[in-house]
Amino acid sequence: MEFQEIVKRRYAVKNFNGIQVSEEKISKLIEVIRLAPSAFGLQPWKVKIVRDKETKNKLVEASWYQPQITSCSHLLVFCADSNIVNRIDKYEVMLNASGRSSDSVQSTIEKMRDFEMSLTEEQKLCWAQRQSYLAVANAVNGAKDLGLDSCPMEGFQPEKYSALLTLEKTLTPTALVTIGYSADQPQDKIRFPIDDLFF
Repeated sequence: MEFQEIVKRRYAVKNFNGIQVSEEKISKLIEVIRLAPSAFGLQPWKVKIVRDKETKNKLVEASWYQPQITSCSHLLVFCADSNIVNRIDKYEVMLNASGRSSDSVQSTIEKMRDFEMSLTEEQKLCWAQRQSYLAVANAVNGAKDLGLDSCPMEGFQPEKYSALLTLEKTLTPTALVTIGYSADQPQDKIRFPIDDLFF
C-alpha cells in the first residue's frame, strides 16, 4: 500500500473485534516503532505492550471505560523517559560501537549533555513526551501498513497506569495506541482545508 493511501485509510477505531494479532505482525510493528525519528536520536521513550485480558480489564477504569482498551488485541502504552542522562550514556556506547571517530562521538555527546543540563526536570519530561509522539505516529501508520487497525488515545489517567503497571519513576505514560482489527466502519475523514493549515 502506498503511504498516501495508508494515511487516507487509517482512522481511530473505537471498537475492535477481539481477534488476536499474530506475534509476527506485532514484531514487525515493534520494528517500525523502533525506527521512529527523534531529536539527537535519543528516543526518550519506552513502550509497555499489554497483551493479556486481565491487565486490560484492570486498566479500563483508568481509561474512562473506553471500549478500545478491552476489545483490542494489544495495548501499547507509550511512556516518556525523563532520565535523559541515561539515554545519553547508552547512546554514547552505541556511537562508540558504530565505528565513528572518537572526536565525532565526543563532540556529539557534549552537545547532548549541554542540552540536557539546560533543562529543568519539568522541561525534560515535556521534551520526552513530545518526542514520544513521533513514535506514536509510526505506530498508527505502521499498523495500517501491516493490515491492522489502531486508535491513538490520550484519554486515560497516567498516575493510575503507572501504579497498575508498576512503572519506573522516570517513565510517564503519555499516550496509548490500541491495536487490532476493527469491528466498526470508518467514516469519511473530516480535515481542515490546506489553506487553513498552511501559510
